[in-house]
Amino acid sequence: MTSQWQNFLRNQGEWHGSFATINLAGEIEKEFASVLLLESAEEDRLVRFRLRRFGPDGKGTEPISDHQQDYRSLGRQAVFFANGTFCKGSLQLAPQTPFGAEYGFICANRRHRLVQLYDAAGRPSSLVLIREFRAGSGASERPPLAAEQLLGRWRGVRAMVSADWAEPELSDCSTSFADSDLEAAQLLPDGGYSRRPDQVSHREAFSVEAGWLSGPDRLERLVRYYDASGAWLSACHEQLKRHGG
Repeated sequence: MTSQWQNFLRNQGEWHGSFATINLAGEIEKEFASVLLLESAEEDRLVRFRLRRFGPDGKGTEPISDHQQDYRSLGRQAVFFANGTFCKGSLQLAPQTPFGAEYGFICANRRHRLVQLYDAAGRPSSLVLIREFRAGSGASERPPLAAEQLLGRWRGVRAMVSADWAEPELSDCSTSFADSDLEAAQLLPDGGYSRRPDQVSHREAFSVEAGWLSGPDRLERLVRYYDASGAWLSACHEQLKRHGG
């Protein structure tokens, strides 16, 4: 079974894309072009991270931000699964403290990432949608997600990682979506969705979720679970195919 670090290395490459801030009404408020470089060194013991974001005139101009960081290990807040897909977020929801989670899906020459943000009162604020394409690949964006694309039954494999044990527990799984299941979901460009509660609290268990339809009949889900004290419990990754008509 591959290690968290080996799974992280599956994200290596130069990724061109954009960061789009989406409000609660589903409108894109602002968007910045981006170039992300992840490259390994020292026989894969080191990963160099560099993220440049650009203003309204795009990548032909000087970046408005240029963040660089070296990684030799991964924190507990991040979980990387076997295909490179990952999620990370707060380890503990605390009173009067902003809360958030990030999800990163990867498929061939595409990455679809989403950040869910909550304000200090535990109410949803914005989303940040990050659509990325491997440099030189010619990969294209998925169509915006429509509810009918999710409806029905799906089957596949689930990998579950708990907060106190990094080895994933693998199992077969199935899930189905009805219209009522999608009432709390925000459908997004590039085949994605966000599903999260209208209020999070350190006094009530909850989960937050994102999904990506990476192909017409291929769905991936990432879910982070928190207990009734606001502590992170586990994260799961489901790789699903449509079952039946």
